Amino acid sequence: MRLTNVALISLPPGRVMSYGFDEAGADAASVPVSFDQGRHVGEGDRPGSWMAIAFRVPEAAATPRGPVTDPSARLRAELATAWDAVVARHGTLRTAFSPGGGDGAGAGGDAVRLHEIPLGPGRWQEHSAADDGEEEARRIVRRVFDAHCRPFARPSHRLIVVEPPPGAENGGDAESAIDPRPVVLIGSDHSHVDMWSLQVLVRDLVTCLDDVRGGRDPGAALEPATPFAVHTAQLAAAGPAPAEVQQRWAGVLARGDGSMPVFPMPLGDLSQRRPEVVEVHDLLDAAELDAFEARAAAAGVRLISLSVSLLTTVTAEVAASALRAVFPVHSRHDESWHGAVGWFITNAVLECDDPDPAACAAAVKQSLALGSYPLAPIFGPSGMPAGPGMFALSWLDARRLPVQLDDALRVQHVSAVIPTDGVMVWFIVNGSGLHLRVRYPDTPEARASLRRWIEAVDGAFRASAREASLRR
Repeated sequence: MRLTNVALISLPPGRVMSYGFDEAGADAASVPVSFDQGRHVGEGDRPGSWMAIAFRVPEAAATPRGPVTDPSARLRAELATAWDAVVARHGTLRTAFSPGGGDGAGAGGDAVRLHEIPLGPGRWQEHSAADDGEEEARRIVRRVFDAHCRPFARPSHRLIVVEPPPGAENGGDAESAIDPRPVVLIGSDHSHVDMWSLQVLVRDLVTCLDDVRGGRDPGAALEPATPFAVHTAQLAAAGPAPAEVQQRWAGVLARGDGSMPVFPMPLGDLSQRRPEVVEVHDLLDAAELDAFEARAAAAGVRLISLSVSLLTTVTAEVAASALRAVFPVHSRHDESWHGAVGWFITNAVLECDDPDPAACAAAVKQSLALGSYPLAPIFGPSGMPAGPGMFALSWLDARRLPVQLDDALRVQHVSAVIPTDGVMVWFIVNGSGLHLRVRYPDTPEARASLRRWIEAVDGAFRASAREASLRR
């Protein structure tokens, strides 16, 4: 699995086709809007608010069965039938937002409304010729997702397939050699999906595609998927957070002068959002990760806690600050949500000034508690107080996800290219090791600060892994 953005994604040259739906009637039933959906959509209709996932078509599906006049057309027909079944499985893919009557989205939907919408038959649209290069394919993918995967698009998702010409070489990553398989991309406005959801969509599409080719009812063997709107309603009915959690949130905001944490080093002039800089770093390979994880176990903590220990030390050394960051956490606490699609991510805050691994484990536990209760009653109508320079840390151990994807699919998680005024850091753990992806505003000060911080993080993780290896 690779974490990238649309400007860096590895794509073959080739023909780009997209598959989408038109509305087939008026809005149907009203659907509850979650706090995070309301906050996201309440910022207005705009390009670049989407998330996507890309994968190579499974070998069996890429190989035509028997004599076929046009194997590409056959594959597109099978993909369309499979994707129709996936959309029918997941309620959030059959809903759309519209502006509401309120002034803000802080309470989870005052500014926006959400309704089920009837969808007509899907249709394919061609966007490029077969001799276009990789850069052109990237540009077209970005244009299609920017146009169709927006907060108020109806619906706000799109399927894309990039068909390499015979003998084309896949450019862009170290594994490239000749891979004749088409690339499929699933994109959606973030209001309907999170990273875990994209994994679910690939699993479901691959399963349904195999069913289509096998003459079976697509997706019949998959467990039924509960609509995300049910989760939103359940969370709203859960009641306010306990007093100690509310007090902890009050302390978080007080320490941030009423706002969420900001990156503790200079970022330059952020009076307006700047073009983004995106960097991807491989911190530890599989063997180094194994040694590092053994060191965490010896300390009696999980991998994330030992990692927070190093980040706390680094931040104190290079920024003279405690570690304070927005910390996204998921709310799929019940197994019934493991195969569902929706925005199950909400925000907490991670605070740590003691690098002792046990103290870091306690800090992670406290952060998870902050994100386990509805945020609307805590923040009120004004919403989450986020400002320029906001610092967010995301941690995903892909090995622990209940939905696992075959390495042969060569999965890439793809974000949009957007202007930004904050710092977002993702730590991804998978079978190949520990990886870091960072996005920050393109200013001289931010480049200098982030490069210094990233170099220190890289050095700390590598040194810890080397020390752990020597002790084994």
